[in-house]
Amino acid sequence: MRHTGWVNATPSTVPSAPGTGRRPAGRLGLRRNLLRPDRSDQADRVTFIELFFDLIFVFALTQLSNHLYENQSWQGAAESVVLVLALWWIWVHTTWVTNVLDPARLPVRGVVIGLSLIGLVVSVSIFESFGDRGLIFAVAYVTLQLGRTAFMALALARHDPALFRAFVRIFVWLAVAGLFWILGGLLPADYRLLLWASALGIEFVSASLGFPVPGLGRATPGNGELSGPHIAERSALFVIIALGESFLVTGFAFVDQDVSVPGVLGLLLAFVSGAAMWWLYFDHGEHAGSKALTEAANPGRLARLAYTYVHALIIAGVVLTSVGDKEILAHPDGPVTFSTAVAITGGPLLYLLGLALFRFLVAGEVLVSHLSGIAVLLLALPLASALPPLAVGAAGAFVLATVACWDTIVRVRNGTAEEKAG
Repeated sequence: MRHTGWVNATPSTVPSAPGTGRRPAGRLGLRRNLLRPDRSDQADRVTFIELFFDLIFVFALTQLSNHLYENQSWQGAAESVVLVLALWWIWVHTTWVTNVLDPARLPVRGVVIGLSLIGLVVSVSIFESFGDRGLIFAVAYVTLQLGRTAFMALALARHDPALFRAFVRIFVWLAVAGLFWILGGLLPADYRLLLWASALGIEFVSASLGFPVPGLGRATPGNGELSGPHIAERSALFVIIALGESFLVTGFAFVDQDVSVPGVLGLLLAFVSGAAMWWLYFDHGEHAGSKALTEAANPGRLARLAYTYVHALIIAGVVLTSVGDKEILAHPDGPVTFSTAVAITGGPLLYLLGLALFRFLVAGEVLVSHLSGIAVLLLALPLASALPPLAVGAAGAFVLATVACWDTIVRVRNGTAEEKAG
């Protein structure tokens, strides 16, 4: 059964079209029905064109990691937060679109390829987005957001008036935020961070409020056209992409230096951290999320909280961990500055925090293992300056691996079948 993430708070009075479950609209919009079919085998399937779109983000996350590594300061951290949220917001909005429309249709497939091209422009601009390529990044970001939303509105106008009005509201708010993005790209870099952070604030807050627009009302998370398994699988695949990006960053850092014992140990620690992160998410968490979305009375609200917002923490944790791994390989025995300590311990900390919130939202579980790991990493942060980066990285990898083993032991003792654990 399919559900929608957003429906009108005010019922429509437009009559239904004979023989259909949908209400006709005016002449605006595409005649061809591009909605995903209601048959569950196709409605929930992740298509290859969606995976093609995801490939762009492998490079984007790599560039984001490089930006954070080269700008380890409070301002650099704030810039990276803006960039990771912008990338995540692009991906989330596009995922919701392909959740409603059928990517197997040629018009949808063509739009996704076009979005991939614009996404590539966004990706190549990330590293210098707070430098000489700020305007390029801003224009590409706004073009992608508005273009995708406009196509969605046109595709829905004749076939689902409620969702059509929802995407009109989304377009209005994205256009308002777009002014801040473009203005930030035009002005000197000193003003860019504030303007782009304001733009993201507009986009996130408007989404949480239901995109209210005078005369059009607001949308509320509802139960119409959303495929829970599709959203869960798409999000899980993006976690895989982020983990793959972390191995790319670490691998390139390793091959760029002479082979040494500290380097080999650093590479091994990066692998242990990545494997533990995979295990923590896919051993049972991914299955719990997919099951919760399928059975939820209000899947739109659950998807918005657990997959739109909380997953941003999980992805940020993976990206920051890759920065820490690169720092370990570059200076395994060097002094640990505060920024180095944050990079090495902060990644696993954000990842565990995101997972803890995710499991609480989808399953109502408060996992002692996750909370214990978070507490240990918080305690390790102020003590990290007394240890070399390699030792700090070993501590972080040990915490992740321990929490992963703890989770699996609890799952087995509770009798959860392995085939349901991913």
